[in-house]
Amino acid sequence: MTWIEALILGVIQGLTEFLPVSSSGHLEMGTVLLGVKSEENLLFAVIVHAATALSTIVVFRKDIAEIIAGLFQFRWNDSWDFALKIIISMIPVGIVGVFFEDEITALFTGNLLLVGSMLLVTSALLFFSHFKKDNEKPVSKAYALIIGLAQAVAILPGISRSGATIATGLLLGVEKNKITRFSFLMVLIPIMGASMLKLKDYFEAPAAHEGLSGPSMVVGFLAAFLAGYVACKWMIGIVRKGKLTYFAAYCLVIGLVAIISQIWM
Repeated sequence: MTWIEALILGVIQGLTEFLPVSSSGHLEMGTVLLGVKSEENLLFAVIVHAATALSTIVVFRKDIAEIIAGLFQFRWNDSWDFALKIIISMIPVGIVGVFFEDEITALFTGNLLLVGSMLLVTSALLFFSHFKKDNEKPVSKAYALIIGLAQAVAILPGISRSGATIATGLLLGVEKNKITRFSFLMVLIPIMGASMLKLKDYFEAPAAHEGLSGPSMVVGFLAAFLAGYVACKWMIGIVRKGKLTYFAAYCLVIGLVAIISQIWM
């Protein structure tokens, strides 16, 4: 992977991680178009996901600092309640990651038919969530588990993680600001945990990823971080204004293009 390819894919990841259009699906399409090997893509995906996690921390730094301060009061309060809901939301994706890692990895092979089909699912979720009114509920523990299930399904390439979790919350009637905040913060620990595990694998067998150079990793990381920061701030405003239907249309078009491309290739 050249540094230019890393730059392009890093920007794609940064923008699509927060915008509800599936970062994994766009990375799959990007690597197919650029001809990047799948083994390089797997490690690169970890690097740029870590970058977008960092951009989330920067955007929500005040919220995170407030939560951490509340946890150190060592008594039950809003911070402990929020942390418990985050833990509950992590259970489904944790189970999938531990018991189905090989099966999930096998899906990231440039299968545009799968990516396109899942983008159509993302489009449907975003479309139907637009018509849900009276979103005034908080994120309950039961809702945290349901939203966590949506996050687990979003491991599939083409299902947008932010789109699936935010749309699910909106369909449940959760208030827009609350579901946006919860959606972006719930992914931090799973991303960082997965990144650590993949980096461990990389250092144990670096020869298996020799196609990904140090400069490419740095460029990809920085590109994903900067694009992610912009996209995260943008997405907060998009959800507040109820503009998810535009992305539903985008996912529909891109999904159909991916499916048609796979059939004709």
